Amino acid sequence: MQRRRFTLEFKQQVVQEAKEVGNASQVARRHNINPKVLYRWIEQAEHTDWQQTEPSAKAIKAYVPSPQEFRALEGENKQLKEILGEKDLEIAVLRDLLKKQNPAYRTKLK
Repeated sequence: MQRRRFTLEFKQQVVQEAKEVGNASQVARRHNINPKVLYRWIEQAEHTDWQQTEPSAKAIKAYVPSPQEFRALEGENKQLKEILGEKDLEIAVLRDLLKKQNPAYRTKLK
């Protein structure tokens, strides 16, 4: 069984007909093609707008903070790292206390 190839115009015509009729399976039988193929064509036809859009319109510009914003973000990052370090130290101290109070407690709490 040899694979059939369909032109773009034929695909567009069949997809348009399926949209108008509202029953893709019936249109597929009428044109002697597999309904799954027609459903794939319909799915692809819905995404052609993105393919036809200019690449410059698809480009997303990166946000670059000003030097003042960058310094503020660095300061906030440093402050958060210090808080995290304090919390880690507090957890380590509490685990050590727990082990001293209950020597049979040997499970790892990481």
